[in-house]
Amino acid sequence: MNFLEFGAPNGLCSSITESKHIKAVKEPWRRSSHFEALAQMLVTNQRLDKLAAARVDFRARGMLKTPLFGETEVTEPGPPSMPPEEDDDGGAVDEDILGEVILSQKPLPRLPRNATQLGVHLGIPHLHELISRFLYEQEHPDDDTPLDDIPLDQCPTVKGKVRVFPSAVSTYYAPSDKSGIRGMFRERIRAVDSWRKGPGRRDTVFLSGGPGLEGFRALLVARIQLFMSVIHNKATYPCALVSWFSTVGDHPCPDTRMWMVEPDFDSMGGRAMSVIHLDTILRSAHLMGVAGDNFVPYELKFHNSLDAFRSFYVNKYIDHQSHEIAF
Repeated sequence: MNFLEFGAPNGLCSSITESKHIKAVKEPWRRSSHFEALAQMLVTNQRLDKLAAARVDFRARGMLKTPLFGETEVTEPGPPSMPPEEDDDGGAVDEDILGEVILSQKPLPRLPRNATQLGVHLGIPHLHELISRFLYEQEHPDDDTPLDDIPLDQCPTVKGKVRVFPSAVSTYYAPSDKSGIRGMFRERIRAVDSWRKGPGRRDTVFLSGGPGLEGFRALLVARIQLFMSVIHNKATYPCALVSWFSTVGDHPCPDTRMWMVEPDFDSMGGRAMSVIHLDTILRSAHLMGVAGDNFVPYELKFHNSLDAFRSFYVNKYIDHQSHEIAF
């Protein structure tokens, strides 16, 4: 009768198993590094069980009737700082800020600090030219001339140190179940040759585009190749070397309702790249390859998928905030 009237055999409700699932699976998952998390989750559950058993024993012995160290003053916690762990993937933020992107705390060691030598070391021989044009843009913000049309001899010479960083942390307003109490969320954007002892990882990002536009028309898409800081005239410029994508068509795909982009190439057939200021980055973007009528090969992995397709969908369904800005 209970099953017929309420869909619950013998009064059993699925909310009971769901509450246990939250404690045993969801919360330990959030506390893990999200990489090979099963062992971390098991250890978390074991330690929580031991703490619960210890608490019952201490209460039975009368050890929890009074504070162990006497009366203590409870202070309000201050705003959290940037996660110190380089492998941290981000999470909810309780700070009340508009949004920002900052470099990670430590630069990569054993790399040249000279722009020309760094470009040779990384296989990007024109890196110093790209940085020079970037510095010209910073010194002439009102000049609307395309950077590629500006003679290189008019651009500043890169004499200061150039440091390379493995990642940057983006904090932005994203009211959802993953955000903090003020709707802020933090994520880490990476550009490394080896991630978690495996292949390299270079994330794609949304950049602020033209003013006065809405949705995806106000955004640009690029892939991070390097995170850098450049010292010029006693000023430090946080920046990134990016390769560009161009929008395919003037409207989203009618079947998927997602915009499509394709990689840009220069006159020599290489990827079109430039150096941008870190303040132009909004957050990470998720691109999915357009497979067409063919099957996706089994050997295709996450580290080479962005080089395997001719065009990509801009996945606005990856999370709540992407759906709000990439329409």
